[in-house]
Amino acid sequence: MPPPFNRKQNQRPCVVQSVLSLCSKGHITQAVSSLETLASKGFRLNTKSLSFLLKHCANHKSLKEGKWVHLHLNLTGRKTPGTFLSNQLIHMYSQCGCSDAARKVFDKMPLRNLYSWNNMISGYAKLRMMKPARSLFDQMQDKDVVSWNTMVIGYAHNHDFDEALKLYKELKMSTIGLNAFSFSGVLIVCVKTNDLPLTTQAHCQVFKVGFISSLVLCSSIIDCYTKCGEMSDARKLFDEMPERDVVAWTTLVAGYAKWGDMKSARRLFDDMPVTNLVSCNALISGYSRNGFGVEALELFTNTMVCGVKPDQFTFSSALCACASIPSIKNGKQIHGFLIKTHFKPNTIVVSSLIDMYSKCGNLALGQRVFKLAGDKSNTILWNTMISALAQHGHGEQAINLFYDMVKSLVKLDRITFVVILNACSHSGLVKEGLHFFNRMMHEHNVVPDEEHYACLIDLLGRAGCFDEVINQLRNMPFKPDARVWKALLGICRIHGNLDLGIKAAEQLIELEPKSSVGYVLLSGIYAASGRWELVSKVRKLMNDRGVTKERGVSWLENGNKLHAFTVLDKSHVLKDEFESVLEMLATEMKDDQSLF
Repeated sequence: MPPPFNRKQNQRPCVVQSVLSLCSKGHITQAVSSLETLASKGFRLNTKSLSFLLKHCANHKSLKEGKWVHLHLNLTGRKTPGTFLSNQLIHMYSQCGCSDAARKVFDKMPLRNLYSWNNMISGYAKLRMMKPARSLFDQMQDKDVVSWNTMVIGYAHNHDFDEALKLYKELKMSTIGLNAFSFSGVLIVCVKTNDLPLTTQAHCQVFKVGFISSLVLCSSIIDCYTKCGEMSDARKLFDEMPERDVVAWTTLVAGYAKWGDMKSARRLFDDMPVTNLVSCNALISGYSRNGFGVEALELFTNTMVCGVKPDQFTFSSALCACASIPSIKNGKQIHGFLIKTHFKPNTIVVSSLIDMYSKCGNLALGQRVFKLAGDKSNTILWNTMISALAQHGHGEQAINLFYDMVKSLVKLDRITFVVILNACSHSGLVKEGLHFFNRMMHEHNVVPDEEHYACLIDLLGRAGCFDEVINQLRNMPFKPDARVWKALLGICRIHGNLDLGIKAAEQLIELEPKSSVGYVLLSGIYAASGRWELVSKVRKLMNDRGVTKERGVSWLENGNKLHAFTVLDKSHVLKDEFESVLEMLATEMKDDQSLF
């Protein structure tokens, strides 16, 4: 039996200070483990000190240590803590994902205040447990704006957008009043649904109630506009802000980069008062996605020179840039830097290395990276390797790797079946491709979507099975999208199927009138059949609609420099030398009959 507690002097300052000091230095386990010793000697921490420990346990999600603090309360005669400590226990258990323990504390409280109810509801909402959260919310006699905001945000994060907006409208009509956080749930809905009218309404309401000066709200609205592709409204709000934080700058840079306006993204990036890693990553990624591989690598280099420490996303974007050029030399340098600095890459970086080596023509190095990867439990890693084998025409190896993936009990997703269907298509393995398509739903619970049907159309079309292609188009469970028509148009061009190709092109142009793909492929079909007057009509239609075809770019590494060549570009300083080499190669190819 521990000695009785001296309630007037229940703790010694030096002992308490030692415990709290250990906790503040991050040594939570050591700090909490000493509580048992204190209890055995008749000492107990006061409410303030216990609250300090519980907050640290919550912040570090240290459930075991939090339970020790709770046990200390029981051992020192406080089986039913006061309202303040009970609230701290509820918060700690909720942060650690232990909702049952939090609810037990809540139910045992003899006296609950408004914070107790909001605390428990918030804990449920953060754990996406909206049914018990709503049950408590409906039981509350006196709700405040925090109660309503918590529920709206919880529903928004849980993708129950209708209920989130319904509760927000009820709050707006009540007499409680709004605060800046009241708009957070609505703005989350705007971001997740890309709903431009809703974003505009939220912007107007924020302005109307006088919260437009809030940096957080302005940055959130800018993010909503960028997600909806409304960059002009995003920029207008950004320019009207009396003060801008790094979030606003970064959000707008990322928005421009996402929609391919790299000039605006770079100008804004260069104007930023302070460059941060997130904006660097957004710009490097934007350059990589939009075909500016050289610019992406230059920015990657400058980022490191300026002392900005790269993370997983930085390296992944830089490797994607190397793959897009392609530049295996730069890719190897980045790989070497990762090894030299003992940087521990995650699955995304390892997958980017495999993709880079594959697209740069060195499949063997990509396979070696995959083989040496320590953790092979991630689906992305397997998908990337299967895709790499498919790109190089190794369909049977891709199928074998697919079955290895199944044996390894790695979860198969929709991308897995996209890449394996592509592998079968590129290798002419029609029977195998049909097998995977027919089994994906029944054996792996993956529902075929438009992209899978596009792969199926490509698989059948490459093999010339046009009757089956028509049958699949008729029996699709949804209306064919642009991906399906692109696949059909591509195979019609290969096989010279003029009638079906024209139909596919018309559908594609209707769906994507500003994309050059449909016009170019249709023009190619007409040209292959010698119908030059129709080729001219297609080109005129493109000009009338302001559609331009992006020029093809070829890359060549010479020494330490990467050279880019575009179609009809005569400005390169080494143009004559390269053309001379190409003419020599063309002559040798013509002379070597074995090539044909």
